[in-house]
Order: sequence, then structure tokens, then C-alpha cells
Amino acid sequence: MTTPGLDPVDLVPGAVGPAVADVQHRLQAIGIPTGLDPQGFYGDGTRAAVETFQYRRGLRVDGRCGPQTWSTLVEAGRRLGDRFLYRHRPMFRGDDVAELQQRLSALGFDTGRVDGIFGDTTSRALGEFQRNVGLPVDGIAGPATLQELLRLSSRHEQPELVTAVRDRERLRQSPRTLAGRRVAIGEEGGLDALVTALRRILVQRGARVTTHHHPDGSVQAQEANAAGAEVYLGLRLEAKAPRFSTAYYEGYRYASPGGKLLAELLHQDLPTELGILRGECRGMSLPILRETRMPAVICELGPAAVVVEQSAILCRGILVALGRWVGSSWE
Repeated sequence: MTTPGLDPVDLVPGAVGPAVADVQHRLQAIGIPTGLDPQGFYGDGTRAAVETFQYRRGLRVDGRCGPQTWSTLVEAGRRLGDRFLYRHRPMFRGDDVAELQQRLSALGFDTGRVDGIFGDTTSRALGEFQRNVGLPVDGIAGPATLQELLRLSSRHEQPELVTAVRDRERLRQSPRTLAGRRVAIGEEGGLDALVTALRRILVQRGARVTTHHHPDGSVQAQEANAAGAEVYLGLRLEAKAPRFSTAYYEGYRYASPGGKLLAELLHQDLPTELGILRGECRGMSLPILRETRMPAVICELGPAAVVVEQSAILCRGILVALGRWVGSSWE
């Protein structure tokens, strides 16, 4: 059993204390019951509730309330109007930011990816909205701005978000070749050799490749963004999982069109070619998918023996999928 009062970013089944009670309260507040567990006890009911939350939010499902699950749980409790929103360091995150982005994007103001993160693009979109409705342009989503935003939103049916239209148009105008394209390849540890081999084969096709080796997805996202990558491909070793799964960004009623297509193309043939089980191809909201500004995909595969023995097949299959992806018409 863990120590009573354990910090909420490191809770596991069996923990007790006020931090557990806080997690239970937050889960119940968003409609996820914690079963028959007493308040402050991380039992089977709380574990099941955490797993439900993790799956719904596109996180890895392990039943633990680690740092990522905790921060996402806090974000899930934010409601538009609960606080002033503006460009801040560190950037504001939460469901309130996502709703602001959705409403602005539905009215034609491009906030960038709907990711629940109030960055520069969201700030510019908010300023443009204020200018268009005759409000002071201060980039702050305060009461007057939100009142006008909600008033206008109520007059319009929810059309396709301008963000999704922009993403597809950008993909449609991209070159139909890997030559000259900026590709980022990342791994969290243990796959250096595979990344090196894949980089070599992509460079031979004319791609401009950057590689990123860090266990923290947020760090990799920052590096890929700084490199101006046009697509990110993450490789993750699942040592005990004899299967091939792919994930792309999806969250807050938005899914990355480019990421989704690439994930589907990778998922299509590679499991059969590698001789392992076909896992899921699903939208997720992991930091590397959420925080990158380009289409991003994570490939999870295992066991390790397959990665070593079938690395040539894996690299060739990834190359084929990327070639098909850049050649897509996007019409």
C-alpha cells in the first residue's frame, strides 16, 4: 500500500489518502463513477474508473493515475467561462480552451489544431474574432468576448471546423513525392538502430530527415516543431506485445486527417508482412500526437525479436506507406 496523502500524480491501486479522494471526486464530477470504493481508497472501482477515463481521453490504459492522466483529469474539469483565457506561459490547457477553439473555428476563425492548448494561433484567432465583432482586441476570452461568442454560435449550426478544412487543403497542396519533404522520426528508447536504418532509406529517397530520441513525448514534439517537420513518425517498442498498432491525434471532436490516413496505411499491410497480430488503429491524445503541429503517427510493435529480425521488412513497409501517403490526392 502506498503512503497516505501520496501526491496525485503518482497513484496506483492500493493507495489511500486525500489525493485519492480528489481523483475520485474529479472522476465523479465528469460522470465516471468509482464504484463501491470508500472515499480515499484506490480500489477496483477507482481503477476501473481511471481506465475508462484513460480510454475516453485517448491515453494509454493502465489503471494508474500518473502525471499524464492527472493533468488530463484536471483539464477535463475546466468549463468555458470558469477563468479568463489568454496567451500565458505556461500555456493554458483544458476543455475550456478546446471549446473556445471549436466555437471560433466553427465561425471561420482558424485556431489551429483543436487541442485544448491556448497557443499563438488560438490567440490570433481570438483577436480576429474580437476585431470582427467590434470588441477591444486584447486577446483575452473574458465575459464580454464569451458572451458575444456564445451569442453568435447559437445562430449557426455547427459546420465543419475551418481547422479541418485548412489541414486538408495544406495536404492537397503538398508535393506528391518524398523528395525534399521534412520527415521527423522519433523513438522513446531501445529502437535507435531501427530509426537509423529508416532514416538511411528515407534520405536515399530525397527526404530531409530529423531523428528524435527522448522518453518524453512533449520534448520530441517541441523538437519536431522546431525542425519544421511536415510529418512525424514515432516508433515505440512494446516488448511483451506481439502485435502492431498505430495511433494518430484525435480529441475534442477533431481528428487529424493526415495523421489518420497515414496510420491507416501503416496498419493496412505491415502486421501481415511482419507476421504479428494486428492491433488497433485509433485516435489518441498522447503528448507527441497532441502537441506536434504536423500530421503525426505512433507505431507500437513487438516483441523485440520481431523488430530486430524483421527490421528490413519494417523499413520497407514504412517507406511504401509514406510513399502512398504523400501521393494521396486529398480531393
